[in-house]
Amino acid sequence: MEIDSSGYKNIVYFTGAGMSAESGVPTYRGSGGIWSEYRWQEYACQTAFEEDPQKVLAFHELRRQAVLACRPHTGHDVIAEQERVHSGVTVVTQNIDGMHQRAGNKKVIELHGSLWRLRCPWHGVIEDIGEKYQSYKCRGCGSWLRPDIVWFGDSLDPGVVSEATGAIRNCDLLVSIGTSGVVWPAAGFPQIARENGARLIEINPEPNEMSHLYDETIRTGAGSALPGLFKKQ
Repeated sequence: MEIDSSGYKNIVYFTGAGMSAESGVPTYRGSGGIWSEYRWQEYACQTAFEEDPQKVLAFHELRRQAVLACRPHTGHDVIAEQERVHSGVTVVTQNIDGMHQRAGNKKVIELHGSLWRLRCPWHGVIEDIGEKYQSYKCRGCGSWLRPDIVWFGDSLDPGVVSEATGAIRNCDLLVSIGTSGVVWPAAGFPQIARENGARLIEINPEPNEMSHLYDETIRTGAGSALPGLFKKQ
């Protein structure tokens, strides 16, 4: 299969944990996932943060160090190149690791937040990139800074969901990569795109509950599938 991306006005790449796993970033569920080794109740919920913010922040520093040891793979590079040559490209991702941005993408909608941002309850969100946080506390008011991540028990930011849904609704090509198809509302995105007449392509070594919605499926990883998917511009 080879696609001429110039034939599409708005292209959305919808990526999940499988995309980052190819770079060596640990997944969250299943064997080898983060939460098979750590209890999320101690590190990834608001209650844990309120009980021991220093412990939670130190844990997320370890996660940042692990992610920085990984590199974007060929699939990330292809998507970044597509954005450079096509003004209608948007990435909607469930990942919090910033790999798409490191590869060069600018139009990235992060459904579950980012490891590279912190949030003050009074002064809002600040960007913080590096293995260590610049500060655990807000320099303006002294409040503990919370990682700007959607934790267990949190609701997704309605504005972010609206932005992502709008991009999905307006796309004429949806390329879904490494998503489980079980986490809502993202699991409903393929149906939204389909209802609005988009072409749907799934790249995933394993099928999931939403695979039947796609027009084409490629049963391999993004690093193998994406380099040959698009005609050279």
